[in-house]
Amino acid sequence: METLSTIGYGQMSPATLYGNIVMTVEAMFGLGLIAVAAGLMFARFSRPTARVVFSKVAVVTEHNGVPTLSLRLANERRNQILEAQVSLALVRDEHTTEGEWIRRFYDLQLARQRSSIFAMTFSVMHPIDTTSPLSNETPSSLTAQGAEIVVTVTGLDETLLQPVHARTS
Repeated sequence: METLSTIGYGQMSPATLYGNIVMTVEAMFGLGLIAVAAGLMFARFSRPTARVVFSKVAVVTEHNGVPTLSLRLANERRNQILEAQVSLALVRDEHTTEGEWIRRFYDLQLARQRSSIFAMTFSVMHPIDTTSPLSNETPSSLTAQGAEIVVTVTGLDETLLQPVHARTS
């Protein structure tokens, strides 16, 4: 105990059994405190981050003859994100029949929302058909509604098998 906690080997040392017990308990408590602090620091800084880059602009263009909202994602990590899932949601203010404004969320259906390995890039595409909440909308009508498109990505870090996530709007 004296070697591990650097207590002792000098002129002053506990002379009684009671003093040695107190010194030993104090040294063990200090050692435990250092171990807990080191574990917390390691757990805090070893968590993986997603580091996904989202395209700054989403575009609406024809894809297979259907107007499609498209945007791209890129993985900045050296390793891969496994079982990556992307979701797109339209958030907008709507006027209810009671005369109140309410913020509503609409999930946008994607052509492909899952990739087993997200290594480099991922194209997110939402076909704008008659069932889409974006059908018959214009940029000015979406601005008037305070519309926002929220993109979220979740997956597993390949190295640590810890969940990672990123989002933008």
